[in-house]
Amino acid sequence: MPDTQKTGLEAGPEQILYASILEKGMFVGLLILFITFALYAFGIMKPYIPLDQVSQYWGMPVGEYLKHLHIGTGWSWVGMMQYGDFINFIGVAVLAGVSGICYLAIIPLLLKNNDKVYAVLALLEVLVLSLAASGILKVGH
Repeated sequence: MPDTQKTGLEAGPEQILYASILEKGMFVGLLILFITFALYAFGIMKPYIPLDQVSQYWGMPVGEYLKHLHIGTGWSWVGMMQYGDFINFIGVAVLAGVSGICYLAIIPLLLKNNDKVYAVLALLEVLVLSLAASGILKVGH
């Protein structure tokens, strides 16, 4: 006899909203990655490091690589978007930031449903993600 009992494991409206935004953000990020990679790979945008010189830097430690090529850390790539090998970071930033956007989007819905604890946790998650992305807390390089 088949089991006809319902499990009650349906996604709530905040989960549906989160997933919907995450899916759209993922597709936007991937599209940006494809476009910016094509700009780089087809030579439409001049690279910072010429393609014939890329392999000589592969074995370098990160610190030495950055120092040798005069590349900053953190968000310094934003000032180098005129180069084909840096513009692809836009797609990476979109993919990395979409979770924060998802959390921000569900906060009003959580408050409407009187889920104050989850709303505070979502807000704290946005704050932690923003703090981590800001580069204020530097660890390592």
